[in-house]
Amino acid sequence: MCSGWLDFLRRSRWGFEWRYLRGKTPWDTNITPPEVMEFIGQHAPGRALDLGCGTGTNAITLARRGWDVTGVDFSGKAIRMAADKAKSAGLEIRFIQADVTDLSMLRDPYDYVLDIGCLSGMAPEARGKYASQLVRLLKPGGWYMLYAWLPRQWRGSTWGISPEEVEALLGPALVKVREVIGEERGFASAWYWFRKF
Repeated sequence: MCSGWLDFLRRSRWGFEWRYLRGKTPWDTNITPPEVMEFIGQHAPGRALDLGCGTGTNAITLARRGWDVTGVDFSGKAIRMAADKAKSAGLEIRFIQADVTDLSMLRDPYDYVLDIGCLSGMAPEARGKYASQLVRLLKPGGWYMLYAWLPRQWRGSTWGISPEEVEALLGPALVKVREVIGEERGFASAWYWFRKF
């Protein structure tokens, strides 16, 4: 099997479905990051959109603090798990199985959009569609928080997105307020805070 096909499969919904079915999901920590906790501690609840929500950990955290939350993920298994977790917690959260490059089913704008690892795992050619959906759905004055891996080689292909790529993708429509470069599990990563003015 050629490396291009393997790369496509790993980034596709089917690759993620297979990993969820096997329980091989190291990104699914069941812990909301302190950066998100800090943000929601400093901002009044509103409407939140969790892109690449996985099994709903961050959507549930937001809902517990009064946010009206929509979670989107292309993995049906992850969405079912998220809905079950929310129901068990007694929370009403709208979970949608969809590709984040086509969110035409969503109309009303959001005060806060969160992405932990979704954009950086996408193929570069899909990122423009993602950005146009994000800009359309974020209210003026709204916040977008992104956690992304910086570029690295993994299994024969490049994964991640550089700060320069993030700025080029979002800079025309959103203003970067903050950026923090760090690392996780020995790999470089970054948090970004953007605002739509």
